[in-house]
Amino acid sequence: MNATKNIANSAYPSSARGIFCLILAAGAIGLAGCSALPTPPTRPVLYDFGPGALAPVPTDRRAPLPPLALADVDAPGVPDGSNAVSYRLLYADTQQLRPYSQARWSQPPAQLVQQRLREHLGQRRAILKTDDAAAHARDATEGNRLPSVLRVEIEEFSHIFSSPADSAGVVRLRATLVDLTLNGEALRGQRVFIARTPARSADASGGVAALAEASTQVAQELAEWVEQVANARP
Repeated sequence: MNATKNIANSAYPSSARGIFCLILAAGAIGLAGCSALPTPPTRPVLYDFGPGALAPVPTDRRAPLPPLALADVDAPGVPDGSNAVSYRLLYADTQQLRPYSQARWSQPPAQLVQQRLREHLGQRRAILKTDDAAAHARDATEGNRLPSVLRVEIEEFSHIFSSPADSAGVVRLRATLVDLTLNGEALRGQRVFIARTPARSADASGGVAALAEASTQVAQELAEWVEQVANARP
């Protein structure tokens, strides 16, 4: 009896050790299986033009300018429906527009540019939508002055590299200003605006900052041009 008991006691630790080893082996297999799972993709970083003015614009004591209708900005130079931050390599296939894989605009570039244009054009005048301008046209018989309509197309909006170490944000816009008349539209002027701002770094972050600055420069120049053309109204 005692011999049997001793055999049982001596066998128990051995079986326990075996079970413990099996548990460790199963855990190792599980960990190996987890490490073999695909890593979730990194979400692209979203960019915009920044918060804009953080303080009220100083009052301009000059007489306000007539209202202006700003049509929706078109972007034939930007891939249709794309929010990608794009770049070009002038030293390697300059015709190819390439997207940064981990960078996106928070909105389509046309909308970002339109917001920047409204900010600068609206400092001395009311900025209307084209539907509002059409309403003014219907009321023209009452002696109201018809607003001019500004149409803008984005022809280029990309981070352009002239060499691996030299790059800039380049924005090229084509602006067309027309007057509404009872007989249709009358061309007031058309001009191409180009801004090139050096990028602080050769990556998406540097390109975005340069494009935002170039867009601000173009918006300022365009607003000045519209005022000059309007002052030359016959």
